[in-house]
Amino acid sequence: MEKTVQNVNSMQVVCFNIGTEEYGVEILKVQEILKLPKITRLPKSAHYIMGVIDLRGKVIPIVDLSKRFGIKEDASAEGKRAIVVDIRGKRVGLAIDAVSHVIKLESKEIEPPPPIVKGISGRYIIGIGKLKESFVIILDIDQIFSSEELSLL
Repeated sequence: MEKTVQNVNSMQVVCFNIGTEEYGVEILKVQEILKLPKITRLPKSAHYIMGVIDLRGKVIPIVDLSKRFGIKEDASAEGKRAIVVDIRGKRVGLAIDAVSHVIKLESKEIEPPPPIVKGISGRYIIGIGKLKESFVIILDIDQIFSSEELSLL
């Protein structure tokens, strides 16, 4: 199944950092951005699940995206943020290092992922947004977890 952004004229993207890389998520998928509160750890959970938080009476799982993607993380949890997203009807918090900005990308500014990332990590990527002096990797938030993994969250 080839992902395409050709049927979209433009897309607003919330940009954030994990380590030294800049990633983005379509703004319509983002419910809120918050400073990472106290996390309750869960025993015997997947290595990338940090635990759960209480968000206005709702239990939200927090996933460490750096561990999920196998990126060397900043050891400090100080100042980390969480982006609360809707993944196929389930609210999940994605722990990130920092939110940088919101941008609007035209479809012509979004390239498909290069063939080198068409493998397992390529399934997480919608495309590469071209900015003036850098790139932003636009994540396909619905593909970050399999249906089985999502049910375990």
